[in-house]
Parts: sequence; C-alpha cells; structure tokens
Amino acid sequence: MQSASRQALVSLREQVNSAVEGISATDGMMGLADELYAVADLLSGQPRLRRRLADPTVTPEGRSGLATTLLSGKISAAALSIVEAAAAQRWSAAWDLVDGLATSGDDVLLAAADNEGAVDEIEDELFRLERILDSESNLTTLLDEATVPPARRAQLLTSVLEGKAHPLTAALVSHAVTSQRKRSILLAIDDLIEAAGARRMRSVARVVSAVELTDQQQGNLAEKLSQMYGRRIEVRHAVDPSIRGGLVVHVGDEVIDGSIVSRLSQIRATFAG
Repeated sequence: MQSASRQALVSLREQVNSAVEGISATDGMMGLADELYAVADLLSGQPRLRRRLADPTVTPEGRSGLATTLLSGKISAAALSIVEAAAAQRWSAAWDLVDGLATSGDDVLLAAADNEGAVDEIEDELFRLERILDSESNLTTLLDEATVPPARRAQLLTSVLEGKAHPLTAALVSHAVTSQRKRSILLAIDDLIEAAGARRMRSVARVVSAVELTDQQQGNLAEKLSQMYGRRIEVRHAVDPSIRGGLVVHVGDEVIDGSIVSRLSQIRATFAG
C-alpha cells in the first residue's frame, strides 16, 4: 500500500477498535468478521461499485453515504460503521479499500483472540501451519490454486486443522484460502503472524534450526535480535534437519540465512563460476 492507503488503514483500525468494544462474545466477533469479509468479496466482484466507493473526486460524506444506502439493513450496525468509515477514507487505489476491509476482518478476529488471552496460542498455531505448508509443497499448491473451488480449498484446510487449531486460527486461515483477493497462503500466514505480534507491541522472528534450541538459546537469540532491530522480538522456533546446521531467521520480509546448506550452495556457486 502507498502512504495514503497506509494512513487510511491506521484510521480504519481505530473504528474497528471502537466497534468491537460493544461485542464481548467471540461468536459475535466472528460474525462481524464474516460480514466484513463478505463486503470485501462483494466489492471484489463489483468493479463499478468498488471504484465509486473509493473515488477521490467524491466527498468522504458522499462515499460513506453511498455505503449506507447500499448496505443499511443488510449487515449489522457494527459492520456498517466500519464500512462507512472505510469508504470515507482516502485510498491510493480502489483495491486498497477492499484489502482494508478484509484486513479489518482479520483485526476483529485477532481482537477476539486478545479478549480470550489466546493471541500467543493462535500465533503458535499459525507458525506451525506455516512450517507444515513449507514442507508439504503439494498441499500448498492445492491451497494456492485459483482454479480449485473455494469450498474445496476450505474443505482441504479443515482436514488439516480439524481438532488441532483454535476456531479463530481456523477462521483466519479459512478466509485466506477462500477470499476472492486470494494470494499465496504462506504470504497470508506471514502477514497474520505479524499482525498478531503487533497486537502485543512486538515483532516475531521465525527461526529454523537443524536441531532443537534450548529455552536459554531461544531467549539469548530473542535478546540479540531485539537489539539488532531496536524493538522487542519474540522467537518462534522450528526444527528442520535438512538445513544441516546454523539458523534461518525470518523477521517480517527480511531473511537471515546462516544455514550450512546455504553456505555450501554459495561455495559451490563460487567454484562453478
């Protein structure tokens, strides 16, 4: 997103926080998220409406009023307040409005997790799912394949998560694989992990090692990464013997690959040259 859309999303999150204050039950928040996802999908399939709701030549009141006219009585008051606020913002592109509404749905689910004290649990589950998908390329390909019907992708995901994940984790990832704005499931999970970390005022480092790291080693690594990045970093750790040794560290979009297999590849490339 360009700067105007990033600022719009910051403002929209304030409206989301206000809207969820009146909803205490997780089921209610999940329903609100579903409504926001549905509106995002509606706009994905209606280019003229999408452009009108994000048209910078129309006043914010005009765009918000159009959203009210179209959706009043069709979605809850809480969902309508968020859509109205989204339409009133200035977005760099019409698609950013759609993505902002979908992100608002994610924010609502993460707020529900925060209320339950389950953010760490969901973050851990997302990380484990990311590792599974990273190693199961056939499964990842099926979940990413746009020609596979959304219901089939959702069913496949359910078979992987059933009985093993918090309902909020399942809801977040289910939207990621069925959204009309579909993209790589691994990138979507990466964004969700970052969003979960942001709710706790920290970033998450996804660390892969060839052998299990002790709690002390993970703590020392978190401290060093926090010093390196100038903010609190929490480590999520997985074991992958195929890297042979060393560490692979992901922080946001940045990858620090200190694995033995990577070093060997660099050496081979040097000799080959």
